[in-house]
Amino acid sequence: MQSQDVAHRHSKTAAGRDVGVDQAEAALVEHYPRLVRLAYLVLPPDLGRGRRVLTAHALVQRALPRGRRRKSVIPAQSAGRDGDPGYAFVRQEVVRTALAAARTRRGRPWPSPPPLLPRVWGLRLFPRSGGADELALEQRLSVLSGPARAVYVLRGLERLPDSGVRAILTSAGVVRPEAALSEANGVPAQDALLCSPEFDPCSLQARPTDLVRRRQHSKAALAAAAALAVCGALVTLPGGGWGPDGAAAPLYAGNPAAEAALDPGKLVRIAPAAWRSAARTDFSVWPARGTLTGDRALLRRALAVWARPGETVRVSATPGTQTGGPAGPPQLLYAGDVDSARVVILYDGLRIARYAEPRDGTVGAALDFARVDGATGTEASALVLGRSDGNVRYLTAPWVRRAAQRDLMKPDAAPLPLPVTDGVTAPLASPALRTGSCTSWNVLQLTGPSGDQLHTDLGELVPAHLTAGRPGAPAEAAGAEGLRAWAPFACSLATQRSVGVRGVNAWGFAQQPLPDGSGAGQWACTRAETWRGGGTAALAQFRTPGGTAGAVVAKGADVAACGPRDPQVLAGVLWKARTGDWYLLAAGGPDVTGIRASGGITAAGQGPLMAVKAGQGTRADLKGTLKDGRTIGGLR
Repeated sequence: MQSQDVAHRHSKTAAGRDVGVDQAEAALVEHYPRLVRLAYLVLPPDLGRGRRVLTAHALVQRALPRGRRRKSVIPAQSAGRDGDPGYAFVRQEVVRTALAAARTRRGRPWPSPPPLLPRVWGLRLFPRSGGADELALEQRLSVLSGPARAVYVLRGLERLPDSGVRAILTSAGVVRPEAALSEANGVPAQDALLCSPEFDPCSLQARPTDLVRRRQHSKAALAAAAALAVCGALVTLPGGGWGPDGAAAPLYAGNPAAEAALDPGKLVRIAPAAWRSAARTDFSVWPARGTLTGDRALLRRALAVWARPGETVRVSATPGTQTGGPAGPPQLLYAGDVDSARVVILYDGLRIARYAEPRDGTVGAALDFARVDGATGTEASALVLGRSDGNVRYLTAPWVRRAAQRDLMKPDAAPLPLPVTDGVTAPLASPALRTGSCTSWNVLQLTGPSGDQLHTDLGELVPAHLTAGRPGAPAEAAGAEGLRAWAPFACSLATQRSVGVRGVNAWGFAQQPLPDGSGAGQWACTRAETWRGGGTAALAQFRTPGGTAGAVVAKGADVAACGPRDPQVLAGVLWKARTGDWYLLAAGGPDVTGIRASGGITAAGQGPLMAVKAGQGTRADLKGTLKDGRTIGGLR
């Protein structure tokens, strides 16, 4: 249960505190991933992702007080991590050294790494690539000064108030902290993105370094000659060597199955009419479409980059999706020109891989992956071909008869027909690329053998399927009831961008008359299911009468609530009446027979609804009793 008037609370030290090395070490070990993420985000992006990773780890590992017996003093500031002064000290040191590194980087060439810097030989390590939102945020942060970048990260990642941020900057030696605070205000707050895999230097991908350069630096003539002989043999393997593979990394292994997977002549191609007689309706019966399905050079580059993405290739994957090469020849779904790029889409039975390169070369090639195991019917009805200028184009399944676009926030408006040519839709506005206020939410409406269905772009290769109704037996959201159910809560879909969402269901579980007689509030639960199984998210939302959009009042991650395994929910919110009085409103699903509140307020009521007077800022724990006697807690 949440109230929008309750601000973050931070326990502040009245004066500096002594922190022993043992206390600081315990905090460092416990919060190591968070501290390394903090250092990574504050360090200058132009350092390069691999170097930033190693430097971030080095700064955190060197943040302990010097000497086993010596004690250090932290400044009076928000302690963070539940008031732990050890964590506050280590965080202060990380910010100070990261800012010092940024000043050094800006003033003169980067110095030699310190002796204790973690070293990795023969591999390049870097975080997993995110989506368009993460890339845009990285670009915005790159133009900020080091102190302003630290302000943005401390606000968003650490949730510190400006007073706490100002104290950290002052202690770190920043001369004008107010200027840094003002500069950081120019970048819109996107706190959730700071926690994405794009900025996680503890969850890494590995790629070989420049093998040719390493060979050139070998001092042993015999070893160098052997390396040249091996590399020369690899270059002459079937596949044409480095040149025809475009942006792919150099070959470093030979394997018959791997070589077959790289042969464009062995790509699986399905006949255009095969889906009509097939028992399955999934990606395995999609035909190959596009004007470049016969371009062997393009297909060879796509396959080679999938197997060995080079340094210039931007790789992204939905959470839980592997990015390794295919085990055998994949299936070709599309090859053609999309806006200003050449695009190839492949399917290996478990994943969709999308390769894109500029029309005028291979520099700037991108490789995206999405998990689709178990996709069938509706879930295998569309794929994202490309995004540009705020729009998205889809490749639709061969069984799709018509396509249209509609605004999910306008349930009574008719859908607008969307032209489809050889399975490719005309562009439509993508909510995944929009920033700023949410005044509309465009979705793709497809008509197939089973009727109309809705899909929304959440920044991934596979659009999320939208449904509405009680969990376990939801209906398509394209119906009149589904559209009305989704309209007030469409903007909440923005919280599910780039997290591997398979489908989202909206369930209006209660209507609650308000105590001041102003009408009835609408309760709904939206639940997002993912392709990987874990990472589900359930949002309890409440809309007051006349409101255009609902507000998220409770959130549960990896819970069964609002889902097919446990179609139950209980949530509450503090609501201010027109008279100025505050009330605790609580509601449960139709199977709830009673609600109890404890903690900041004690109350009980019969049935699935409860409304009692409460003070502003009151917090309460909710319990509900079901028809079968079970007890459920409030969603949180």
